[in-house]
Amino acid sequence: MKIVNIFLLMLLVSLNVVAQDRLEIFKDYDLSKEVLSVTTVKVDPNMEDIYLAGLTKSWIKAVKIQKDLGHIKDWNIWASELPQSGDFNLVLTVTFESSQDLEPNKTKYDKFMKIWGEENQKISQETSAKYPEVRELTGEYRLRKVIFK
Repeated sequence: MKIVNIFLLMLLVSLNVVAQDRLEIFKDYDLSKEVLSVTTVKVDPNMEDIYLAGLTKSWIKAVKIQKDLGHIKDWNIWASELPQSGDFNLVLTVTFESSQDLEPNKTKYDKFMKIWGEENQKISQETSAKYPEVRELTGEYRLRKVIFK
């Protein structure tokens, strides 16, 4: 009888292990509402400071306004400590509360453009036109956090 019980116990344990070789969304884990937009950039050697200076006149200025308006949750720039290794050495991120914030929205656009203005638009276009001389965009990603239960 002991042998039968041990066999049944081992069988149940092994079936449980086999059953857990795959997880199921919403049962075993959820995905966050929050969406992270990620852009990977390969900046040419010794051009990081020039590229970052350009971003302060364009991308950084724009995301600061968007955050102040509540259009985005947050933004960041991440720099590699090993800038010459790999496919990218700079990462730009924008965090949205949900995918709804990625939808076109004329009201949000008009509010942003009212603050951004024509002068910033002109400076941003002139600055970003020079970006291909110092960097290459290597990837665009949209990510959600995996939340295990």
